[in-house]
Amino acid sequence: MPDTNTATVAGMVAPLGKPSGIFSNVRSFFEGRNLVIATKHQKESVVAPLFANEFGVHTMVPPHFDTDQFGTFSGEIERNASAIETIRLKINKALEITGESLGIASEGSFGPHPQVGFIPAGEEIVMLIDRLNNIEISASKISMSTNYAQQQCTLWDEVRKFATHAGFPTHGLILRSERAVLKGITDWADLEKGYHQTKQEFAPILVETDMRAMYNPTRMKAIQKATELLIEKIKSVCPACGFPGFSIANRVSGLPCNGCGRPSAFSLKHVYQCRYCNHQEEKIFPEGSASDPMYCDHCNP
Repeated sequence: MPDTNTATVAGMVAPLGKPSGIFSNVRSFFEGRNLVIATKHQKESVVAPLFANEFGVHTMVPPHFDTDQFGTFSGEIERNASAIETIRLKINKALEITGESLGIASEGSFGPHPQVGFIPAGEEIVMLIDRLNNIEISASKISMSTNYAQQQCTLWDEVRKFATHAGFPTHGLILRSERAVLKGITDWADLEKGYHQTKQEFAPILVETDMRAMYNPTRMKAIQKATELLIEKIKSVCPACGFPGFSIANRVSGLPCNGCGRPSAFSLKHVYQCRYCNHQEEKIFPEGSASDPMYCDHCNP
């Protein structure tokens, strides 16, 4: 199954034409302003160049900003809010610290693919908040291109095989036992030393991929792709007023099955709506004129 995304891409609604309303230049919303990137995991390496080039912003990362306070992948701190709400908390805290009005952050989630189930997948959500213009726009990317995995290991050879499969040492690992938790391991010597440090007699240790962005190039690429989708969504302007972020507000299912003609779970139409003037447009058959019978509950129960 191909990667999927929920961002609105400019041009999906046809024809948009030139905005007829009061907003005529998306870049003018952001050019010359400071964009605060709420991260401690070096996500600015992919976010900053894209936004600086596209919108002419000056990017900054709050010094000593600790996003771990909102939850950690390794479980020391639970993420108590949803991914979307966690991003808002990150951005708003970063804007409070810096006194700026334009911020961006991302949040990742990993587990079974939402459609396939048994295949691991990652979802990256990136959000922009502009307090000056009352804008909140987000985009998400679901991808099966992830090394997310964990395994109970007793022998060093098991750890070594897991590490090789996970893309180590370019991708970091975490070792965990009742004795210790070691994170950010990116060297074979440190991995073997950590194995002996955490290993207890007859008890396995948990070896897992370190999903923090600076230790996971595969995830960093997914964040970049989600950021690119966000930029396209920002550039998708309302055909009535020109406000940025003209995007899908509602998906109406019921696309007919190509085999039996019954309605499927695939979208029959997408409804786009402007957050500023509430102008709406519909896109009929956004996923094709019919669905494949292999996805039909009646043809392929």
